[in-house]
Amino acid sequence: MDPNARGPEEYGHDGDGGNAPRPRPSRDPLTPDFGQHTPALARTVRLVAGDHLLTVNPVDGSEIELCPPTQRPESPAKRTPEQRAEAERAARPPSPAGPGRRTPPLLGRQDEREQLVRLLARGRSVRLTGPAGSGRTSLLDLVAEDCEDLAPDGVVRLTGFRRTTADLLHALFHAVYDADLHRPADEELAALVREIGAVVVVDDLDLGGAALDVLLDATPECAFLLGATPDTPSPSADSAVEEVVLTGLERAGGVEVIERVVDRSLTEEEANWAGDLWFESEGLPLRFVQAGALLLQRDRLRADADAVDEFGVFEDARPFTAPAAAGAGEAEEIPLPSLGEAAAPAPLLAARLSASARATLRFAVALDGEVPHQAHLPALVGDTHADAALGELVDCGLVSPVGARYRLAAGVQTQLAAAGYGDDAEARVQSAAQHYAWWAGHPSVTPDRVSAEADAILAALAVIVPATTPSTENSGGSGKPGNPGNLGSGENAEDTGSLSVQLARTAAPAFAGGLHWSAWETALHEGAEASRLAGETADRAYFHHELGVLALCAGDLDRARSELEASLDLRAALADKRGAIAGRRALALVADASGDVPGPAEATAGEEVPEARHEESASPPRGITAALPTFAPDAETVVAARPVAPAAHHGRGGIRGFARRNLVAVGAGALLVAVLGTVVTLGATSNNDANDPSDRVNVNPSASTGLDDGELGAATPGADTGTGGAGGTTSSPTDPGPDGTMGTSDDPTPTASATPTQGASSSPTSGSGGTSPTPTPSSSGTSSHSPSPSPTTSPTSGSGSGSPSPSASPSGTSPTPSGTSTSASGPTTSSPASSISSSQSTGAGTQGTPDQVI
Repeated sequence: MDPNARGPEEYGHDGDGGNAPRPRPSRDPLTPDFGQHTPALARTVRLVAGDHLLTVNPVDGSEIELCPPTQRPESPAKRTPEQRAEAERAARPPSPAGPGRRTPPLLGRQDEREQLVRLLARGRSVRLTGPAGSGRTSLLDLVAEDCEDLAPDGVVRLTGFRRTTADLLHALFHAVYDADLHRPADEELAALVREIGAVVVVDDLDLGGAALDVLLDATPECAFLLGATPDTPSPSADSAVEEVVLTGLERAGGVEVIERVVDRSLTEEEANWAGDLWFESEGLPLRFVQAGALLLQRDRLRADADAVDEFGVFEDARPFTAPAAAGAGEAEEIPLPSLGEAAAPAPLLAARLSASARATLRFAVALDGEVPHQAHLPALVGDTHADAALGELVDCGLVSPVGARYRLAAGVQTQLAAAGYGDDAEARVQSAAQHYAWWAGHPSVTPDRVSAEADAILAALAVIVPATTPSTENSGGSGKPGNPGNLGSGENAEDTGSLSVQLARTAAPAFAGGLHWSAWETALHEGAEASRLAGETADRAYFHHELGVLALCAGDLDRARSELEASLDLRAALADKRGAIAGRRALALVADASGDVPGPAEATAGEEVPEARHEESASPPRGITAALPTFAPDAETVVAARPVAPAAHHGRGGIRGFARRNLVAVGAGALLVAVLGTVVTLGATSNNDANDPSDRVNVNPSASTGLDDGELGAATPGADTGTGGAGGTTSSPTDPGPDGTMGTSDDPTPTASATPTQGASSSPTSGSGGTSPTPTPSSSGTSSHSPSPSPTTSPTSGSGSGSPSPSASPSGTSPTPSGTSTSASGPTTSSPASSISSSQSTGAGTQGTPDQVI
């Protein structure tokens, strides 16, 4: 029916006009549909890496090829100030959920701040060295704000935590240039970063010495502000890097920091307690921030106790009572923390936080100090409001920003682990790994978001990979990322064996697409080790293939060859043709880049020989195969049989392999030419027949009309003496006449004096009683000349004896047998066979004319 014109059945009426009740709309299913669903599409990313076009394929392995000229990106352009500001905001750590927080002013660092700005304004690079917790990051942020207008490309903030020189150069390139999905080669990268003029702020630097010199030499137009700890390698002596040492605060500065945290003045007892803490902490600002958090928690506990005593437990409104107004008896109820607790305040601070905050700290301890992003906390903790836990940790000074994320502050992880927060670390890591494996493989999650969470994912891999056990259902590996299966059921011990492999399979392609290639390489190594321990061959082949592609992009051809060959061997054992195609293409690029052309045995070693394709030469026909020449077993041939190479041979062919392949090609060409010559020769001689009448067709006339009766007779060649007679000559027509054709009626009659010789007269036949003159015309085109006359013999009809008698005599006329005639050409003999041949040739030849008769 028409969906726009509703009929009566839609209102509960049948066709007869009955009033049936209207059906109720169906409810949403209370249980999810566990039927077969269409699998989600794999997330593929195509990017340009140097001279190659890389397609990140998480299923069969990344495909790499030479980038076509039409897809090669243009020279990247620099970002506008608005784009740089947006990129700078993205590089900062996210603001914690909850009410807005004030940024405390930096105390006691004004001199260092002004010194750093002066040095950077002169174009000098400076290294700010200070211990963890000295306020180094806060000082760098303030100096960066003061230097926004010093350089044409502004200020670029980078993190040096676990970053190499190549990582920093690529990060600087993408921060200044607008080049998404483009990773330039080393030469192109060096040319582009030399044109950058910016103040580069790098915090948590891990480089020093020669590695730092490479970074500084590659960017001559940049001024670097480097933040490092005292245990970081020092710059080289000739690097011209100024160094500013950051010391601790004075006692008055420490007390002021505590007062700003608690937002009130300290009592005498609290001031003395802060003084003792200053001697213990060496004036580090982080210790005073944590001490202020301890006092703030104490104030809240005292306020809660007063509110319970006055209004009862079930009162909604609980007014806050200032501690200064409280009596001395109340202060003794909650004493100040001891000096030991103030020196290591993390367990005491964590004990007074919410349950979600304590669970977050347990995850951070299990993940080597990495705090998951606040968006993942509700799923990990199991509380919908767990994202507010990050704000609690920031206020207490238990976490500090590192790049675009948070880590446990200096010394906190050790203190919490001693307090028992790491007892369930294994279960926490398993839960985090299951969550990240599902999240990283989801098609809706962009590679950039996964790359931002790279440190937490790699920390989980580092913990679960050594504990990987062989899978109970070892069917060659999962091979399909993005489908965690029953990863959410942590109680299944059989799934933990492949959890590490699954996490690496889903995270590694995202790192590659997000251009975080150092994390990509680490994930591939962890995945290869996990798949080896789990016994999953398909996943192991995938990781080796990806490592080969990564090495090819980095220019390490030897390593790329070894990784790709290992992957091809594993995929040959699994009969994985789709994955082997990508591997062979990448291996061909390695051979092309290294100038190595592998021989036939080397190209097929360790892999399955493919079926014949349409471009391969077909087998010769059956008839030609029979005509091919055969060679003796001990004969020396052009093409020699190549011995079978061992499957484990992985040597390089080099120039010898290339020359050997050329010799094989030349020999094959020579053999093909010989075969074709044989076929052509056999075809040309296959239809020859000695009795074929078509071979006897002649352009000259073979029959002529007699003078007496006009009948056609065959021209019989006779013997020619070569003298032409005593007194006459015979000539044939040489003028074709008006029509230009020889042998027609308009040809002129030749002028010749024909004098019959003695042997040219008619001879009587003995036994018949009379003479029968039979003159035979001769034609120059049909007569056959011989140097001497040929006598012919035939039986005489009248003798009756059957003895042969000579029919030709040199004296002239002589009796000749019937059927034998003497002409100017000599005596000829006609036989029944010649009569039959004469009749055949008469029908096939051209009739003669009277002008041809002599």
